[in-house]
Amino acid sequence: MESSFVGIGLPIALAVVMFGLGLSLTVADFRRVVRAPRALAIILVAQIVVLPLIAFGLAHVFGLEPLMAVGLMALAASPGGTMASLLSHLFHGDVALNITLTAVNSVLAIVTLPIVVNLSLAWFTDSADGIGAQPGKLISVFAVVLIPVMVGMAVRARATAFALRADRPVRIASFIVVTVVLFGALLSEDGVVDFLLQAGAVTALFCVLSLSIGYLLPRLAGLSAAQSIAGGFEIGVHNAALALAITLTVLDSTEMSVIPAVYGIIMFPLAAAFGAVVTRVDRGTTREPRPEPGFSSDVRP
Repeated sequence: MESSFVGIGLPIALAVVMFGLGLSLTVADFRRVVRAPRALAIILVAQIVVLPLIAFGLAHVFGLEPLMAVGLMALAASPGGTMASLLSHLFHGDVALNITLTAVNSVLAIVTLPIVVNLSLAWFTDSADGIGAQPGKLISVFAVVLIPVMVGMAVRARATAFALRADRPVRIASFIVVTVVLFGALLSEDGVVDFLLQAGAVTALFCVLSLSIGYLLPRLAGLSAAQSIAGGFEIGVHNAALALAITLTVLDSTEMSVIPAVYGIIMFPLAAAFGAVVTRVDRGTTREPRPEPGFSSDVRP
């Protein structure tokens, strides 16, 4: 997966995704953290604590090779992707909650993702050469993440009408670009069938568990159907491009990138199926959610 296609396409794909996220963000999204912490806290705990534990258990149950196990942990520690908001909109989730969760978790991931990956390297590979040992590369990766977000937010602040018109086309473009790059990452390798056989089952199970936990935990905690759907997509639709950037650019490992690449392909049909199921289960409650004060289920244009 270390082809020039991936080396050039991956940073471009990640920049497009993060620019699209920036277009959808305002300072008010971050103020909601203070005004309505309960929904955020429940879903963020699931994302930051529960998912890495689930991934750790799956790595042992499936007996994954050490480097593939680290790739799974990197994926689990990656924040929700921007497609989570679009899917939440399509299936009547609380989009404002998705936007805020993605923003907050993307910032937290600057700290939590390196910690999880370093601990995973130490546990699975006995290697001390983790992300923390390569600060230059780490800075370059997160520059690709944060700079486009800041540019997108600046465009939103200075040209709001343009940003609102561009928001949905950019999200669609993000989906197309990331999908092309992920397919390219897989097809650039001769052993693509072996990769799918090795990683397909554990990756699909991890995706299903992520979506289910993201929905069921908020539901059991008493959050609304719309908020729970938002949680399902936020936790189940990871930023696979970021996980690939970490495994390929920072850690320079094809083996670690297998699971994030496979996940980036299979998560879309699984997430769509999940949305169809929970919408049917919660029919009659998802269209008129009663979100926690501080969040609105209204969708931005």
